[in-house]
Amino acid sequence: MNIPFLDSWRKRLGPTGGGALPGASERDPEGLAELLSECELLRAHAQSAGAVLDDSPSSLEALDQLQPRWREDPELVPWLGNDAGLYLGTVIVRTVADAGWWIRPDGQPVVRLRNGRQIDVVEAGQAWAADGAPELSRLYAEIAER
Repeated sequence: MNIPFLDSWRKRLGPTGGGALPGASERDPEGLAELLSECELLRAHAQSAGAVLDDSPSSLEALDQLQPRWREDPELVPWLGNDAGLYLGTVIVRTVADAGWWIRPDGQPVVRLRNGRQIDVVEAGQAWAADGAPELSRLYAEIAER
């Protein structure tokens, strides 16, 4: 997925030959984590429903309990799904030991675990926004116990 705000982040780190900047995740992991944790659309939806997103695993349970009114707007689903995936990744990176963001060569942000497994959290967020499954809290629990 092409994430426009990553372009300015990439420019700060140096020239790219198109696609992701090799090694960028290692050179500025805090900057990358900060950019990917914004999730403004999801945070606004959650706040309007009375849920607080504090980047904790319990906030994923709160998201799973939201009424999926966004599904009535097919243009909103992919955007909210993208944010949900990035938020899931944010919670994982902040709470699971040695988990970190990684930008694949195609530009897709994924979470890389200590064992080398890569989780496409954006894909999971898209599925959650469209269908409610997998539940974000359940997916987090499966990842955290490994």
